[in-house]
Amino acid sequence: MADMTSSGVSPLISVDELAAALAGPTPPVLLDVRWQLGGPPGAGEYAAGHLPGAHYLDLDTELAAPPGPAGRHPLPDPAVLGAALRRAGVSAGRPVVVYDAGPAMSAARAWWLLRWAGHDGVRVLDGGLAAWRAAGRSGWLERPADGAGDFVPVPGSLPTVDADGAAELARKGVLLDARAGERYRGEVEPIDPRAGHVPGAVSAPTAENVAADGTFRPRAELAARFAALGADGSVPLGVYCGSGVTAAHELLALESAGITGAVLYPGSWSEWSGDPARPAATGDLPG
Repeated sequence: MADMTSSGVSPLISVDELAAALAGPTPPVLLDVRWQLGGPPGAGEYAAGHLPGAHYLDLDTELAAPPGPAGRHPLPDPAVLGAALRRAGVSAGRPVVVYDAGPAMSAARAWWLLRWAGHDGVRVLDGGLAAWRAAGRSGWLERPADGAGDFVPVPGSLPTVDADGAAELARKGVLLDARAGERYRGEVEPIDPRAGHVPGAVSAPTAENVAADGTFRPRAELAARFAALGADGSVPLGVYCGSGVTAAHELLALESAGITGAVLYPGSWSEWSGDPARPAATGDLPG
């Protein structure tokens, strides 16, 4: 997907673009952030093969703080995040490309966190490792030596909202729920304390952001999708999911569609549903 955002540079990078950048004079730092909900850490998959020169980051321990009242994946301690990024060679003036197995559900979390921490040169490999392999590109088994990056996070470079802010967005703007439809409707809840959704939130499953091959849908299609949901950039816009991971995928899709300014509710449903004082809506409608 080569479409550009209003900033002039797409937050996504194609396999061919990345291969060219890696062969260029200032190759980007590669971060492998493979992860799956309830599954084993991605370190084992990383060890079995990864992009040339990529460093592995653990989403649960380096891209999030320990679970607690603030949710299952609270924003990380900046010191922990910074140490992990520097170990991977991340520097303020060097571009970064993040990827996962595809379709960027966890890579988007790293993309958003880096930007929240003040790095403005990060992109996501469109289609992830699956797209890289489908294109016949080679991988590595070797783990690169630790880097010597100089990046120091400056938290707050992207806005967030707490539970009260999310409730206000649902009332006065648009709050997108990025989870699967059955979780939004309250039909199932595999991991959080209660089923349902934030009253007033609109269902916008992240699976609808991508094509069958795991790459993002074209800019015009994404823009039309979000416009149909009331998210055309004309009103305040926020996103949440289960724990703040796949919501970043929605933010990535929004930016790919040229819609900027959306905010993340990091605690998401894992925080909201854990507070018995917060109401939960069910069914197809926002409620």
